[in-house]
Amino acid sequence: MLTMKDIIKDGHPGLRQKAQEVSLPLSSEDRETIDAMLEFIKNSQDDEIAAKYKLRSGVGLAAPQLNINKRMLVIHFFDDKKQDYITHQLINPKIVSHSVEKSHLPQGEGCLSVDENIPGLVHRYARITVKGFTPEGKEVKLRLNSFAAIVAQHEIDHLNGVMFYDHINHDDPFSPEPHSMPVE
Repeated sequence: MLTMKDIIKDGHPGLRQKAQEVSLPLSSEDRETIDAMLEFIKNSQDDEIAAKYKLRSGVGLAAPQLNINKRMLVIHFFDDKKQDYITHQLINPKIVSHSVEKSHLPQGEGCLSVDENIPGLVHRYARITVKGFTPEGKEVKLRLNSFAAIVAQHEIDHLNGVMFYDHINHDDPFSPEPHSMPVE
């Protein structure tokens, strides 16, 4: 079981490397890794398990955050309507199209690899289309918007060695870009 000690922290050089493509079909080791990543995110959202193992709550995790230089990520959270979970395990994901419009979280973003609060708005595309593969090797095309689009872009940034705070305007961190809508 993964815990917070497995997640590398801001400043570690592994967070700034561009991750390598993953060979398909997945090796048993890669399959175990991506399944453990999803289990971690689910556990981090379970109050009892999170308290017992001192897990910070998260909605996504990328392999580079485990110091694994591979293009794998997981996302798991309740949808906007709070009716069902959105869960994705993606291998070699790529954003293939995006909206002109931007969005942002009014409270800013956080990251399991960043312990301190870094204030500021992170502007992201409001809608994206992502292509990638499931752990079973099936090609998928996801159209994501709102919070799901923000989470996916955050995790794909990790695969490219980019941290969320790289997107913050440090001269005016709380000024929304024109045509950027808040995602509540």
